[in-house]
Amino acid sequence: MKIYNLLAPTLLVLLLAGCGNNPEDKKDAFSLEINNPKKTYTPEDALTITLNNKKGIASDSVVYFLNNDRIEVSGNTISLSGKKLGEKTLKAKIYSDGEEYEASTNITILSSIKPKLYTYKILETYPHDIKAYTQGLEFENDTLYESTGQYKESWLRKTNYKTGEVFKMKKLADHYFGEGLTILNNKIYQLTWRENTGFIYNLNTLEQTGTFVYGQSKEGWGLCHDSENNIYKSDGTDRIWTLNSNTLAEKDYIEIFTNTSKINSVNELEWVDGKIYANVYQQGSIAIIDPSNGAVEGVIDLTDLKDKVTQHPKLDVLNGIAYNGEPNILYITGKNWDKLFKIEIIQK
Repeated sequence: MKIYNLLAPTLLVLLLAGCGNNPEDKKDAFSLEINNPKKTYTPEDALTITLNNKKGIASDSVVYFLNNDRIEVSGNTISLSGKKLGEKTLKAKIYSDGEEYEASTNITILSSIKPKLYTYKILETYPHDIKAYTQGLEFENDTLYESTGQYKESWLRKTNYKTGEVFKMKKLADHYFGEGLTILNNKIYQLTWRENTGFIYNLNTLEQTGTFVYGQSKEGWGLCHDSENNIYKSDGTDRIWTLNSNTLAEKDYIEIFTNTSKINSVNELEWVDGKIYANVYQQGSIAIIDPSNGAVEGVIDLTDLKDKVTQHPKLDVLNGIAYNGEPNILYITGKNWDKLFKIEIIQK
C-alpha cells in the first residue's frame, strides 16, 4: 500500500502529460477554410484561403498540398491553373518546434471546357470472330493484335484485320480473365481483370517473357502508351494510371471529368495524336481525354454501331479501339461482334 501511494502522484503526472500529446488535440489545432467556397471549381479558378490557428501555436513554416502534390501559395491565394481534375484534398502541413500539424478541406475540380460532340461514317467493314470477347485492340504496322476475355476463353491473338485470319494465338490459363493490351518496344503487355497480374510477351512469337502486378489500382481494364514510353492503365473507375514502362509500377493517375461530372467505368484505351481515347463501359461512346489533367475534350457517339452487327444472345457492348496513323480514322469492334468497322470521325 505504501508503494502504491508513492507511485500514484507520478502516474498521475504521466497520464496528464500523455493527455497533452493526444493526437486529437493536434488534429484540432488548425483548420483550413476557403473564402467564398463553391461546390465545384475549374482550373481557371483561384482559391482564397484562411488557415485558422485555433490554439495560438507559433508556427515555423506552412506547406500546402493538393493530394500529395506540393503547391505554391501566393499570399493566401492558390491558383488551380494546370492542376489535375478530380476530387482532391487541399492540405496544410504546419511545423512548430519539432511538431507537425495538419488541416485540410476537400474540393472538386471540373473541366473548364464543354466536350465537343462527334459522330461517325463507316468506310469499310471486315470480318471479326463472333466468339471473341474483345478487351484490347492495337495495331503494330498493319497487323492487328487482340486480347479477349472470359474465364477459360481468354486469348492473345495476332491477326489479319482485313480477313479475320489469326496468324498466331496464345491461350491464357483458365483462371485468368484477359483484359486490355498495348505494344511497346517489341513487347506486348496484357492485363487480367481481377487476378492482379499482367503478362509480358515477345511481339513476334507471343512467348511469355514476364509478369507484373498492380499497385493501388485494384483491377485491370485497358492499356495504351504514348510516344514518351509512358503506359496508361484503366481500372474500371474514373481513374487512368500512368505506369513506368520499365518496372510497370504506377507513378500517378488522372481522374476523368467533364465540365459537369466525372466519367466512371473507363475501359479500353487507345493513344491517338496526343490524346487518350477511352471506351466508356456500357455507354456506346468514346471519350477523348487530355492525358495531362483528365479533361474530356470530346465524345464520339457510337451507340447505334452495335445495331449493325449480327444480333445474338451473347452479343455485348462496344469495346475495342485501334488507330493506325490515319487522321480521323479508327477501327472499332465490340464484345462478341462479328464485324470490325473502319470509321471516320466527324464533328457534329
